[in-house]
Amino acid sequence: MAYGTITQEDMDILTTLVEDPSRVHSLQDIHEDYFHDELHTVSHAPDVLVEAVSTEEVAAVVRFAAQRRLPITPRGQGTGLVGGAVALEGGIMLSLQKMNRILELDEKNMTLTVQPGVLLMEIAEYLAPTGFFYPPDPGEKSATIGGNISTNAGGMRAVKYGVTRDYVRALEAVLPSGQVVEIGGKIAKNSSGYSIKDLLIGSEGTLGIITEAVLKLIPQPKTTVSMLIPFAGLDAAIKAVPELLKSRFTPTAVEFMQREVIEAASEYLGRPFPDSSADAYLLVSCDGPSRASVDEALHEMAEKALACGAIDALIADTPERQAAVWSARGTFLEAIKASTSMIDECDVVVPRDQIAQFIAFSYEVGASFALRLMSFGHAGDGNLHIYALRDDLDEASWQEKIDAVFSRMYQRAYEIGGKVSGEHGIGFAKKEFLCNEESPETMEIMRAIKRAVDPQNIMNPGKIV
Repeated sequence: MAYGTITQEDMDILTTLVEDPSRVHSLQDIHEDYFHDELHTVSHAPDVLVEAVSTEEVAAVVRFAAQRRLPITPRGQGTGLVGGAVALEGGIMLSLQKMNRILELDEKNMTLTVQPGVLLMEIAEYLAPTGFFYPPDPGEKSATIGGNISTNAGGMRAVKYGVTRDYVRALEAVLPSGQVVEIGGKIAKNSSGYSIKDLLIGSEGTLGIITEAVLKLIPQPKTTVSMLIPFAGLDAAIKAVPELLKSRFTPTAVEFMQREVIEAASEYLGRPFPDSSADAYLLVSCDGPSRASVDEALHEMAEKALACGAIDALIADTPERQAAVWSARGTFLEAIKASTSMIDECDVVVPRDQIAQFIAFSYEVGASFALRLMSFGHAGDGNLHIYALRDDLDEASWQEKIDAVFSRMYQRAYEIGGKVSGEHGIGFAKKEFLCNEESPETMEIMRAIKRAVDPQNIMNPGKIV
């Protein structure tokens, strides 16, 4: 589809659509960070960057883009990993970072209303003294809530609490026409027609731009305690997961990790991991209304793990021990990035009982192409993060190897009932794999929705479909 080209007249008009003209930046003034996301694997510059501070400004810019048929790319912190916030067609990049206000805590309805630029860690800090809790826990705490909603982010607590979609009560969004819509409300359930709210969640800015969200809250757990469980190998660790999940208590998180990633994190942090006796570990967390209830849960899970061949079950029963374990887990991605020249990620989700076999298969494929891999992930829900490391490969060899290895990995995932993305979205990087995974009929439904909502294909073009 042919798009309009940004002219000086367009630039002049854009400066009139925002209260402060200094928030409109031409190409030569845009920092290179806006050309790519966290992984740098997809890169393209926008022609103009507009920093919005209100729904009215977003709507005005989108209406102008629709009139001129200009591509428009919404962007939060740019912490994505699949090129979802990269302006592939140039045009207007609309930054929502400055729309970062927490608007309302409604204690009676247990909701929090926020603008899209509020960071996940800011929500946690704000709620900490209130007794309320927002459960979704993606690894990147500096991501915006708008980005979390746009990708339906999951995270480590998904095994007990679910994903972002489960905690969005209502949305305000600007459609590709520039029309502002309000969807949902402060209600506990809704069966009133099609769920447009749930369609926007996970659409990665291809159907509209989220400008406000009402989030569901729950009471804050009184106590959270973690347990580190070493195993002789990953296969034994993964075989224990179903037994842990069948216990009388639902764990908050069940993470798996291997020695090589732990060593990378220890080197990155400059301090040792609390235990280095094993080749594989499960990290289990439980929360509850009292320490006694949490201890009972962990005791039962420890017994199950030991019966499944665990070497030990180490309770992280002080804030210092918990911080040591979870700080290492929280830096895995950064540690892997720091250990090589470039990385790319396979964010696949597979049935839980297939995790060990899938990782073994992936490492075999990587070895056959002399491509180094590292992995960790959410054992409780089957979401794996497998990273290819470029090391000293030249660009042509790197691209050839990751294309071949990822194609085989995603094909195996399809064969065992998995999906191309567990929580990081499709963006641009996974479009091909999504098309291979889904039937032509399913892909046409997605494209038909895109055409109906965005007939000019101006809203984050080139992503998902």
